Parts: sequence; structure tokens; C-alpha cells
Amino acid sequence: MVAEDAAEGSSRESRESRESGELLGAREIRELAERLGVRPTKRLGQNFVIDPNTVQRIVRTAALPEGACVLEVGPGLGSLTLALLQQAGHVVAVEIDPVLAAQLPLTVAEHQPARSHCLTVIEADALRIHDLPRPVDALVANLPYNVAVPVLLTLLERLPSLRSALVMVQKEVAERLAAVPGSKIYGVPSVKARWYGEVAYAGNVSPRVFWPEPNVDSGLVRIERTKRPAGRSGREQVFSVIDAAFAQRRKSLRGALAGLAGSAATSERALREAGIDPRTRGEELSIEDYVRLSDALFHGAEEELGLESQ
Repeated sequence: MVAEDAAEGSSRESRESRESGELLGAREIRELAERLGVRPTKRLGQNFVIDPNTVQRIVRTAALPEGACVLEVGPGLGSLTLALLQQAGHVVAVEIDPVLAAQLPLTVAEHQPARSHCLTVIEADALRIHDLPRPVDALVANLPYNVAVPVLLTLLERLPSLRSALVMVQKEVAERLAAVPGSKIYGVPSVKARWYGEVAYAGNVSPRVFWPEPNVDSGLVRIERTKRPAGRSGREQVFSVIDAAFAQRRKSLRGALAGLAGSAATSERALREAGIDPRTRGEELSIEDYVRLSDALFHGAEEELGLESQ
């Protein structure tokens, strides 16, 4: 038994040593940045993760299916990329910075040479991505704070193969994305994210694991794609109703939607048709409520005209 325990401990230590060597530590990241002449910029929202335990935790939380093709946005110096390559079948990394994009394959070749062929690097702005060289199953990324929500929603819309997303963003943003109807922080991102699937807050991340250290905490948020809510309205129609409802947050929906509907009376008629009290405010509605309301606003009149012509 002692010999077995010793062998198991030796095996575990060997595995941890190997995995540690495959990842980047704080000193290596700073040395690599200095060698490349890279200075993290606020304009690009760059805060590099320097703690190997954190990137491994992110990958565990992502719960990637075997052989998954993973999309990473903003890989930076590659700390999360290397952790993903330990678990994923393939990683497609989208990096806007040309210096970082050129270095990433070299970093992978140095730390995980046997996995080099499992990496595809695309130098591009994630907001301008419309397709990829291969379908991706999951998005796992440390998203720049300044564009986190637009990037997340854009990729979920443009890449229908994505079945899940686990992103690290500013804690306040993560909490808003995961907020439920009726809460004070429930807003436009909360509702729009649920157009694509179930959303859940997946954990806190300390600012101490970043370089440079941000003055805010970060959070993990997870989205599991589900079928879009049933209804006749498309995404653009539903999202236009969501935007109008929250543009004048203090108003009841009767007033907030008057501009979109053409008048307060038309707004009230659509709300009642959707089974919603006109005095309700936008933060009280679920995504399913918004779909019914959009159907009433944009398709109710069509149905009435159709009945009149018969």
C-alpha cells in the first residue's frame, strides 16, 4: 500500500510538473512582454492573466466536451491558450494585435510542441469576424472589458456552431449578464444574452491574477445555447423592443414603447395582446415576454389584415 501511494504521488508530481512546464508563469509573461516590446494598453483592454492556477480553473469550469474546437478571443501572450490546448482538440485564437498574433504560435511551439498543429491563429478584430476556417464548439476567453458584451453577443449570433461560452469579464458585467428579471441590475445585456441560451454566474476572479492589476474584480459567466424562444419575431425585431424598453427605464412600457409602436395607445394594445400589464417596466420581463410583445407589435397588425381580407 505504501509503495502504491508513493507511486501515485510520484505520478501526480510528475504530471503536475509537466503541466506546469507547459504553462506560463508571471515571470515568463513579463519577460516575454519585455522581449516583444509589449506594453498592455487600456485602448485594447489588455490585462494578461499571470497565474497558471487561474487559467486551469477557467478550463475546468468550461467543461469542454472531448475533442472540442475552442474559440479564444484576445489570447494575448498565450497563458489561457496553453491551458486550453491541454484539454481541447483544437484552439482557434483571434488576436487583433499583430505582434501578439505572430508570437502565439512560437510560444505554443516552445511550451507544447506536440500540440502546435492544434492551434490556428487569426489576426483580426473579433467584432469583424463573420466565419472561421473551422466550426467551433465553445468560446472560452478573457474578454477585453471595453468590448466584452458586444463581442460575446456578436459571436453567438454569427457562429451558430457555438454550443457554449465561458468568458471572463468585469465582475459588474458578469453579474449583469447573469441577472434575472426584477433585479436592479437586470438590463439589456441580461435579456439579449438569454435570446441565445441559459446564463449563469460561474465564479469570481481576483485582480491579483492579472498584469497589470485592474482596479476591479472580474467574474466568469457561462452561457449554454438553447433553442431560440418560440415566436414569429426575429432577433432584430425582438432586440429593438428590448432597446426601446430600457431606453426610458423609469417609464412604464406603455410610454417607453410609444415611439416604437407609433403611439401610446398602440403600445398599450400590443402589451395587452401579449398578456403584459401596460404599467409594467422593462426590467420585469423575461426574454419570452419580449418575444410575445414583439410578435404583438410587429405581427399583430399583419394577422388582423389577413383576417380582414378573408
